[in-house]
This record gives sequence, structure tokens and C-alpha cells, in this order.
Amino acid sequence: MGTDNVNPVLAQSDLPHGLPDFASISDDDFLPAFTDAMASQLAEIDEIANNAEPPTFGNTVEAVEFSGRDLARAAGIFFNLVGPDTNPKRNEISRELSTLLTDHQNTIAMNPVLFERISKVHGDADDLDLDEPRRRLLDKHYRGAVRAGAGLSPDQQQEMREISSRLALLTTTFSQKILDDSNDSAVFVDDASALDGMSAGEIAAARRAATEAGHDSGYLIALELPTSQSVLTELTDSAVRRRVFEASINRCARGNDNDTTELVLEIVRLRARRAELLGYSDHADYVIAEQTAPSAEAVDDLLRELSESAMRAGERELDDLRVLAGDAEIGAADYTYWLARAARSKSDVPLDDFADYCELETVLTRGVFYAANVLYGLRFVERPELPAYHPDVRVWDVLDESGRSIGLFLGDYFARPSKRGGAWMNSIVDQSTMLQTQPVVVNVLNLTKPDDGEKCLLTVDQLTTLFHEFGHALHGLLSAVDYPSQSGTSVPRDFVEFPSQVNEMWALHPSVLANYARHHETGEPIPAELATAARESAGTESAHGTIEYLAASVLDLAWHQLDTAQAEAITDVAGFEAQALRAAGIGTDLIPPRYRSTYFNHIFGGGYSAGYYSYIWSEVLDADTEQWFLSEGGLQRENGRRFAQSTLSRGDSVDPLVAHEELIGRKPYIEPLLARRGL
Repeated sequence: MGTDNVNPVLAQSDLPHGLPDFASISDDDFLPAFTDAMASQLAEIDEIANNAEPPTFGNTVEAVEFSGRDLARAAGIFFNLVGPDTNPKRNEISRELSTLLTDHQNTIAMNPVLFERISKVHGDADDLDLDEPRRRLLDKHYRGAVRAGAGLSPDQQQEMREISSRLALLTTTFSQKILDDSNDSAVFVDDASALDGMSAGEIAAARRAATEAGHDSGYLIALELPTSQSVLTELTDSAVRRRVFEASINRCARGNDNDTTELVLEIVRLRARRAELLGYSDHADYVIAEQTAPSAEAVDDLLRELSESAMRAGERELDDLRVLAGDAEIGAADYTYWLARAARSKSDVPLDDFADYCELETVLTRGVFYAANVLYGLRFVERPELPAYHPDVRVWDVLDESGRSIGLFLGDYFARPSKRGGAWMNSIVDQSTMLQTQPVVVNVLNLTKPDDGEKCLLTVDQLTTLFHEFGHALHGLLSAVDYPSQSGTSVPRDFVEFPSQVNEMWALHPSVLANYARHHETGEPIPAELATAARESAGTESAHGTIEYLAASVLDLAWHQLDTAQAEAITDVAGFEAQALRAAGIGTDLIPPRYRSTYFNHIFGGGYSAGYYSYIWSEVLDADTEQWFLSEGGLQRENGRRFAQSTLSRGDSVDPLVAHEELIGRKPYIEPLLARRGL
């Protein structure tokens, strides 16, 4: 606690835009802060519910929306920390908070007096002359209460509370076990010759990881979150490739303390029962009811159509690889290695040289920020004096065309054992004009940190990820809505990836590439033929990449289209997984899903359950929008203005699909996606 007895988690920050003073906060402050913040919000809710005045949009719906600001502040700080920089204490707090916060949210949603007031306003909605953002806010609060169980009998409400609380703990535990088992499964090699094919920087990082893990010598190959490990494209030793692949695919299914198989089964059963209580056929039906997709059947149809085409493309791709490999065996551990060889064989230009022209700092300032300046008029001024939550994290002030600060952007780019795998965007402070708050957003990646004096060089995939996550950041930074729950990326899950995927198109755009692509040692601009080869290699997704993604999407829906009886009958996670993939016609031993069930954090630890299809669903819009940008002249301020006005600034205050159709003047076409995917 601070000397003035105000918990530093809840204290109003004097830093720009409410950036938390992380240095003043200890882990011991979090639970007391959340306890106080929850009590404070319940007092607010009690006052709203017992208001003697008749319920109105302002005194009920808007009042609930603006309640709990202390809780929002605490959550913005803590849950930003626990993903990129956790520790045993934070894990313990996270598990405890998972149930406390769920119970707190259910208490509000199931408050019968409050629900009666919200229901009255909702029933009168057609007579209230609400604009679209306010009507959507009203619908959101009403549906949220119903989906939490407000309309159920007391006995059913109690069961819903128990299910929700248990699910919160299980999903939190699932994520923690993945991080622990990924760290525990890192592959140790004692001889540098086994790392042939890896870059000098990667070998140095593997040596450093071994030292940090307590090894006196040798090298430690850390695992990334997906099944396919990027290092497999480089390692020339097939035995080492197999060790890395087996370590990846067996995570959390090894019978140790980090085994998640029982967690998967219990999560699936509880989700099915919750859907049944609420009158849905299954969890997928429950989730997709809130998305832009019209139904689970529509998603199934899209995945089936794409899967058939992808499997045909995969057969052609594998035939080509076998010719290239000759007598060498191509197993699941070798597939991406030979894909990389095939890409090199098709080009007279050594694509491996691309990374020499793709140094992180230059890409950030002269690529990512440059494109945002040209399109949206933004400038980024680094503020090294502002505190971040880890020494590796950097802070930038974001200025609009007039020089006014509109928010803060934090970049956390390097991997560490305390950071969960993958890449993502977080919001510490949500934008709201009525609350007069401006956004503070974070991008998190897991790049290999270079040794002191060395530079971080990016592959094409890492470059794309950098631009992708910044697309999410732009969605948060350019938000201009009244209500915090409609801010930035608070849109349907199957739309949230759309702006980020659109931003990927600028990574290799000729004018952007020409601005940042300089040799990290000589400063020479990238040769034209290498730039062209990089664009061509990134222009079409491999069949392997499409199949592993679709397999994961199919697996997600298969788990979540089980009814209660079907879910109770499943006892073998691996067996169900294999059967589901075979039934969908996308099962292949050579190309396993991007995530196996036991380490599928998106759906069993994150917010993508029955929603992993979102990436391909959004990509239909993205590929079509890319064609719109190009037809309108590409990287131009007017195009950025129109895209920001229609999409990035609106959040969930409007129907996102309607806004998109207004932008491009028609419904989206699927053909650009098929062309991009080579289908």
C-alpha cells in the first residue's frame, strides 16, 4: 500500500493517459485491489438497481456501463502483466481471480431487480429514439444478462454460477500448464553441430537459454506455441528435427503435472451443459449467435469447401516436395524443411538474405510507423522516461496530424520464459469519449532477443506478424466511441482479426519496403530482385499452412458441436481428435493441426472457443479489402481516412459488416481469398 493508504493499483495515475506506474505496484497489491474494486462496483450496482426513478437508458444501461471503473483499471494492469511476464505469485493470483471475477460478474448479471430494469428499457427500445451505438449498447447489456443466466430459475442459476466459476479456473489453469510444459519440453543438444542451419543469432540465443536453464554447456531450443516450429525449416539434421517436432506435438499430453487431457474433457462437458441450460443446441451455437457468421452450419460449409480444395493442393505440393527430396524421407517433422528448400529452388535469389534487410528497429520506425503515418497521419515519439512493466518494453506517444497525443503504444517484442507463446495485442486503458479516456495498448511478440551489440533480424513470417499485431493496435488507438465496452477491438470475435489482417498488406508493399529495407550492416537498399522474390514467396500461402490452420478450426468446432450426452461420452482426447479430422476429410499424419487439443490455448485457455474459424472468416473480408485499397490507389491518406472512419474508429458502435459493405460498396467476394491461398 502507498503511504496515503490508496492501493497503488487503484490510484489515479499522473502519467500520460493513465499509464500505470508499474514500479509502484507489487504483486501483493493485486488481490486487495480487486477485492475493494469489486465491492465498490457492487455498491454502484445496488444503487442503480434500487433507484426509485423509473428505468431509463441513462439511469440504468448507461449507469451500468460506467460502473466498475476501479475494477477496469485493476484488470487492465494485472491481466496485461500475467500474459507477457508471469511468475508463480501472479499465476496463483490469476487462478484465484478467475473464480472471484466470474462470481462477481454473475452476481451483477443475475441481480433480479437490475435485470428487471434492463428488461423494461429493452422492451421499450423502439420508443426511445436511440441512435445505433446506444441501441447496440442496450442490446449488448440485455443479451449479456440473458446469456449469463438472468432468465433461468433459481436452481438453474446456481448451476450456471458453478459452471462459470469452474470454467474460469479450468481455462486459466490450462494456459498456465501450456507455458510450464512448453518451457519443460525445450530441446537440449550438447553439440553445436546439431544446430547446423540455424543462424548465428539463433544459436547464441539457444546457448543463452541453456545457461539460464542451469546447463553448464550445450544449447536449448525453446518451443513456440504452434505445432509447427519455425526452426524446423532450418535444421539440416533430420534427427534433431524429429526431436523438436515430437517435443512440440506431445506437449501437455505426457502424463506429468502439466498434462491437460482431463482439463480438455471437463471444459468441453461444462460448455455443452451451459449451452443446454440456455437453450442452445451446443457451445458452438451459443458462441456463434454473437458473431457475424450467420450460423455454425455456415462456418462448417466454408471450412468444408476450403478443406476439399486445400487437400487437393496439398497432394500436389507433397508430390513436388518428394521429387525435390529424392531418397530422403519426408515425415511430419521434415515437411516445412522441404517446403523451405522448394521455395529456394524456385528462385534464383537467395531468400535467406531477406532478413539482412529486415532489422526490427528499422522496420518499426521506417515500416510499421511509416505506413501508419502515410495512411492515418499518426506520428510515434518514443518516451523512454515513461515506466513499463519490463525492461524490454518500450513506450511511444502517439500523435495525430495536429500534434495532439491520442494515446500510448507499448512494444514488448522479445521472448522470455515468463511470457506465454504467440503474439497478441492488449489494452491497458480503453478509449471512451464520455469517460475522457484515451487508449493505452500493447503489442506482444516472441522474437529471439539478440545478444548485446547484435541486431534482431526478421523473417518474412515475423515481419508479417509485426504488422498484423500493429493492425490490432491501430484498431485500439484510432477508436472514437462513447462507451468503453464498444471501444477498439471489442467487436465480434470473427471480425476482430479483419483490421489486423488488412494491415499485413503493407509489410511488403513496394513503397513501404523501399522505405525500411536496408542492409543492417552496410545500409544498402534491398536489391529489386530480392524484394520481388520476397513478395512472391509471401503472396500465396502454402497448402501445408492452409491445411494445418483448417484442421485446427475443424477440431475447435468438433469439440464444441457436441451436446451434453456426446461430451460426457468422450474419454479419449487423442482418439476424438483423430476421428474428427478424418470425418472432415482433412486428417493427415504429415500435417497435424496448427494446435493439438492439449495445447490449443486459443480455445481452451483464451477467448476463441468455437471461434478459431475467425481468422479465415475475417480473411475473406481482408483479401477483398486489399483489392479495394489497391484499386483506390493503395497507400494514400484518403484511403486510410476512409478505412479508419468506416472501421477502425467505430469499434462495436455499429454493425461491422454493414460498415464494411458501405466502404467497398458491395458485399465481399471470396475469390481474392481463394487466389491468395492458392486454392
